[in-house]
Amino acid sequence: MESLLSLIRKAVRFICLLLLAALVVTPLLQIVMRGIFNVPMSGAEELARYFLICMSFIGASYVTREGGQIRMEEFQVLIPPTPRWLLQMAIELAAAAIFTVFFVASVVTILNNLRNQTPTLEMPFWLFMAPLAVGSLLLIVETLMMFIHTFRRGRPEAKQTILT
Repeated sequence: MESLLSLIRKAVRFICLLLLAALVVTPLLQIVMRGIFNVPMSGAEELARYFLICMSFIGASYVTREGGQIRMEEFQVLIPPTPRWLLQMAIELAAAAIFTVFFVASVVTILNNLRNQTPTLEMPFWLFMAPLAVGSLLLIVETLMMFIHTFRRGRPEAKQTILT
């Protein structure tokens, strides 16, 4: 199970790097095509926006795994250890519940719009909404893994932000 998660995490990181490259290259190509060849790329802005959406939703699980989400650790450190541990577990369960709602809503939306497409790029709607569904599913898994880790530790995470 852990090796499968490790493989998925590596794939997510690689996909996000590709999406970041595509996000940079798309506007650059638009500038080159318009400025040098005087032939604008139709839909380049929408495509760049789609790459940004994909990178944000798919990369969110990696950010969560690495502890990059906002945790307000400065305030949590003021709470005694046992209530802080309970608070951290409650936050992780609440986050998993919210991501489950996102996942279910995105799947229902995709199923209700299978025949539709986006107006400018004429992209199938399921492809447009897929990053939300995939990202939400990955966030559910990572958040539940964090919950299990916190539960097994039996004490709160000791991390706290240090400003220098």
